[in-house]
Amino acid sequence: MFKQLIRRNLWSENVATVQLLGLCPLLAVSHAIEPAAGLAAASCLVLVGSAALVSLLRHWIPTVVRLPMFVLVIATYTTIAVMLMQAFAWELYMQIALFMQIIVTNCMILGRINQVASRENFGVSVLDAVTTSIAFAIILIGMGAIRELAAIAMPLAAHPTGAFLIFGLLIAAFQGVRRESSPAERLAPVVVREEA
Repeated sequence: MFKQLIRRNLWSENVATVQLLGLCPLLAVSHAIEPAAGLAAASCLVLVGSAALVSLLRHWIPTVVRLPMFVLVIATYTTIAVMLMQAFAWELYMQIALFMQIIVTNCMILGRINQVASRENFGVSVLDAVTTSIAFAIILIGMGAIRELAAIAMPLAAHPTGAFLIFGLLIAAFQGVRRESSPAERLAPVVVREEA
């Protein structure tokens, strides 16, 4: 089960390249490695901390207030991440301040809390959060590295337009590799039968 969870989160259901969640901060701060790594670390702290706490409290959270409680927990960990970065990495924080503040609205985090942490035990919830965070961080930092290097020869890569183009190429490459490595995941041809 754990191997399947790791494979699913890192590869077959990657939140960034397959589910296309959390794209706003991914595209905005991936112009260089440093801000990308900073946002990846902050997102990891928020997701893992929130998943752990929600998993522990899931039996005591009434269904009626479930979503507001999730947002409150995520907002608490977002505030902790913001305060830590302000205290220990002020210059980095100033580069990504806006996107640090809106981690609480990141649908990737809220989605994993709602789908997994609110339903599974502590171990599964934390493992899911860690692997999801790693998958998101790999794409975010990878985008930062690609765009930073590409901007040397092609300045467009450092701009928002370049972010969309590079991410589109990255998704195309990822899907191509994914389909080649998993032939069973290829779409079956649609057969149309005529009625008699």
